[in-house]
Amino acid sequence: MGALSDLRVIECGELVSASYAAKLFADLGADVIKVEPPEGDAARRRGPFPKGAQDDPEASGLFIYLNANKRGVTLDLEDASDRDRLIDLAVGADVFIHNLPVKRARRLGLDYDSVGQRMPGTVYTWITPFGVRGPRAEWEADEISVVAAGGWASITPGSSPYPDLPPLKAFGRQADFQAAAHAAVATFGALWARRRSGQGQFVEVSAQECIAAQLELALVNYTYTGAVASRLGIRTGAPMEIMEAKDGLIFVMTPEEHQWERFLQLMDDPEWGGWEIFGDRLSRGQNSDALKPLVEGWLAEHTVKEVFDLAGEAHLPFAPVSTMGDLIRSPHLQARGFFVRFDQPHVGEVTVPGAPYLIPDAPWELRRPAPLLGEHNAEVLAVEESRV
Repeated sequence: MGALSDLRVIECGELVSASYAAKLFADLGADVIKVEPPEGDAARRRGPFPKGAQDDPEASGLFIYLNANKRGVTLDLEDASDRDRLIDLAVGADVFIHNLPVKRARRLGLDYDSVGQRMPGTVYTWITPFGVRGPRAEWEADEISVVAAGGWASITPGSSPYPDLPPLKAFGRQADFQAAAHAAVATFGALWARRRSGQGQFVEVSAQECIAAQLELALVNYTYTGAVASRLGIRTGAPMEIMEAKDGLIFVMTPEEHQWERFLQLMDDPEWGGWEIFGDRLSRGQNSDALKPLVEGWLAEHTVKEVFDLAGEAHLPFAPVSTMGDLIRSPHLQARGFFVRFDQPHVGEVTVPGAPYLIPDAPWELRRPAPLLGEHNAEVLAVEESRV
C-alpha cells in the first residue's frame, strides 16, 4: 500500500505541469485518472521517440515518464456532456488538478468560480503561467516566457565567462516542473486542512511566482542593496566557476582562503600562486580572467575523476558536471535504485528516473505503465456514470 493509496486524483491538462504534479501523487499510490482530449495530450507529440517509432503517440518518452502509474481516459471538453463527465469525476475525487488556460477554462465553465460549489469536498488545484487573478491572469505563455518573466533567464548561465552570451533557459520545461512541485506541496497542505474542516480548498499556482521565489539572493540583494543580479555574477572570489579538465567539465570553488591554500598545495604550489594579483579572494575575483587559464593549465593534465578525488581528499567543494551518460552509469544512483526499467506497450523496455526519495514503510512503486490513449475509458467512465 502506497502512502497515498486512499486518494483519488483527477488530472486534466497538457504537457508537463499538471501531469507532473499528479505523477507525484500517483507514485505514492494515489489512484490518478488522467483526462486527455480525443487527440491525446500534447506530450504524446513532443517526444523524444525511440528509433523506428517517430511521432508514435504511444511512444513519447516525455509522456511515458510523466504518466506511468496512472489510468487514462479521453474526453472532449468542447462537448457539454463530456464536461459534465469531467465534473462528475472531480466531484467523486479528493483532488482535481489542471493547467487549462484561464480564458478557456472560464469559457468552458470549468474555472473554480463556476464549479467549486459543485465539488465542496474536492481540493481544486489550478496551475497557470501568471495565476488566475491580476492583470496578466488571462495571458497565455509557453515555458520559455515564464522563465523570462520569472527572472531566471536574466541570471542564466550563472558566472558566465562570456559577456556577449545572451540569457539562456535551462533545457526542457523546467518552469513547468517547478510549478508542478509547488502545486503538489500546496495540494498536500490543502488535503491536510480538509481533514480538519471537511471542506475542499482552492489552490492557485502561478508558475512565474514559483520561479521568482527561487532566485536565491537575487531579489533579496535588490531589496536590500539595490544591486541587480547578473548572469555574469559578482566577482567577489575566484576560482568559482565551471572549468575544463582533461576529459570533461568540473566546477571549481574555493570561497575560503584556507581552501585556496589547499588547492595551491594540490597543484604543487605553482609560482603564480604567490603573485600579488591573486593575494586574496577579492583580488582573485577581480583578476579571474588571468587566473582561469592558469588553473585550467593544471586541470588539463588530469581527468575529472582524478581532480574530484584529489579535491575530496583535500576537503575542497568541487563537483563534476555530469553528462546524461554519467548519471545513467553512476554507481551511487544504481546502488540506490534510482533508475527503473519497465515494459511499456508499443515500445518495449524503457528506463526512467524513479522517485528522488525513500519511504521504507510506504515505498514508491511503479505499478503500471503509462496509459494508451483512451485505454481506461470503459473501465473508468462506465463505473463513474453508474455511480452518478
